[in-house]
Amino acid sequence: MRRPGPLAFLLLALALTAWLPPGPALAQPALAPAAPPPGFADRELVIGTKDAAPFAMKSAEGQWQGISIDLWRHVADGMGLRYRFEELPTVQALVDAVAAGRVDAGVAAITVTAARKRVIDFTQPFYATGLGVAVPSEGVTAWLPVLRTFLSFSFLQAVLALLGIALAVGVLIWLFERRHNKPYGGGPVRGLTAGVWWSAVAMTQAGAAQDGPVTTPGRILATVWMIASVVTIAVFIAGISSALTTQRLQGLVRNVNDLRGMRVGVVEGSSAAEFLTAQRVSWRGFPSPREGLAAVQKHQVDAFVHDRPLLSWMIRQDFSSLQLLGINLDVQNYAVALPEDNALRRSLDVALLDSLRGEWWQQTLFRYLGSAEIEGAGR
Repeated sequence: MRRPGPLAFLLLALALTAWLPPGPALAQPALAPAAPPPGFADRELVIGTKDAAPFAMKSAEGQWQGISIDLWRHVADGMGLRYRFEELPTVQALVDAVAAGRVDAGVAAITVTAARKRVIDFTQPFYATGLGVAVPSEGVTAWLPVLRTFLSFSFLQAVLALLGIALAVGVLIWLFERRHNKPYGGGPVRGLTAGVWWSAVAMTQAGAAQDGPVTTPGRILATVWMIASVVTIAVFIAGISSALTTQRLQGLVRNVNDLRGMRVGVVEGSSAAEFLTAQRVSWRGFPSPREGLAAVQKHQVDAFVHDRPLLSWMIRQDFSSLQLLGINLDVQNYAVALPEDNALRRSLDVALLDSLRGEWWQQTLFRYLGSAEIEGAGR
């Protein structure tokens, strides 16, 4: 009788293992809430903010809410911090208050910029966005982009082709008519001039019957040319209209260079003003985004540049006659502003990173923004 080999014992061990009840899974350790450093948990923090819908909004009852406000509450409550909000009029006033230590933190739609980083500190960014451009829905009147269209190679090529055909027809008319039609006689210069002039007049349908061809070949050519010119002019005009319509639908703004031919508005002291100044784009300053958008409605400026999510919110709420173009002029990050060398930063960074990866954050964004402007959030 043969004794079972090692392979049989191995198969038996695997079978017994399959029948054993599963053991308890190793539980993933829960992340403990980030604890504030000493001296922060036993006092009430002053949190500076300003109205910047949908990131910071004050209700009629004086209660603050919004994406940034809700995020701060979520993080601060988890850390056991006590706080109260203090409203400031502008982002610059908020930055100045943080730098001077009059407030413990700034929470709104505060963009991280190099100039601000020199005087204050920032936490981890919690929202990535860019500068948007608001224009009237019916289009923008900006002559520099329109002039570019008319001076483009394709447009000039079409004009030269049309003039070349008209010149060729004029020469043929002169060859057919020079010995039979008095207006086309009298030497090559006079005859050619008359032929080309008639060809141009016939092309525009302005008066083809005057001094028309009398020979059979000339009349056949004239008939073909007048029919062809009607079609050619129609296609040419359609091409121009299409080009201008495309420019209008694109808001005549594809990048920051197109803004140089327009009247542009920004909020004074904003990151948009810094960006346009660096790009050598002239701008007109306004105290608030609302006043800037109102100026676009009144056609006092052609476009208004500001933080994209804020523009999107205000246009949907109060400025339906305006549109937000589908471009980002500059990458921006929102973060919580802190005084330099603040001991609270490390704890806030840990709590923010933990909050931003959770389902709560996505639900908060969707509640305020819907499906728009969410793609770059928290990255």
